[in-house]
Amino acid sequence: MNSSVSKGSAWAILALGAALTSTALGPTASAAAPRDAGGGTATVTTARQQACPVVYFDLGETLVHTADDGSITYRPGAAAYLRALRARGIPVGLITNVPSSWGSTDAERAARLRQEVDSTWEGSAPFAWQDFGDRVLTPRTEAERKPAPALWQRAKAGSGHCRVVYQAETTEEVSVAASLGFVPYQVGRPHRPAFLPVGVVELLGRRAPA
Repeated sequence: MNSSVSKGSAWAILALGAALTSTALGPTASAAAPRDAGGGTATVTTARQQACPVVYFDLGETLVHTADDGSITYRPGAAAYLRALRARGIPVGLITNVPSSWGSTDAERAARLRQEVDSTWEGSAPFAWQDFGDRVLTPRTEAERKPAPALWQRAKAGSGHCRVVYQAETTEEVSVAASLGFVPYQVGRPHRPAFLPVGVVELLGRRAPA
């Protein structure tokens, strides 16, 4: 595994241990400001300039699963995890590849993505698009498609001083994210929590970004 991922994963494991032994968690820092529709960045601030956490995800096979018949549902535990982050006021975003031809702005491409997902959704509850707001980052050109660094760079710039987490199912993507200063977490691995525990995310927000 990439050395940057190993370092980030080791830090996450240490943080997880701290979270499990912590008896009380303080309030979460304020949410990140949204990104403008044209893909510009917005600065995130908090009252005391603390390192607020922001959690970005890949979409397919991280938060949702596409079945053989083309239907889409939440991955196990994903809906509950998003609810837990929402309850603590932790902002979330998506970094996902879609055709750049789907629109000229992030907002237009996100709208098309939502249409595509919702048209084949089979879950008992709809996907929680409202949690992500304008933090749905998609390639403006085919050259920006992951694993090119552009989308992560835009997410990092738009998160201001906040510590930024990235969760995905592939080693390659978490490796690139780690190399760009994200706290990486690879989902779907055996003998590990399905997602980075919410308590760990909160603790990350108490540490100044590297």
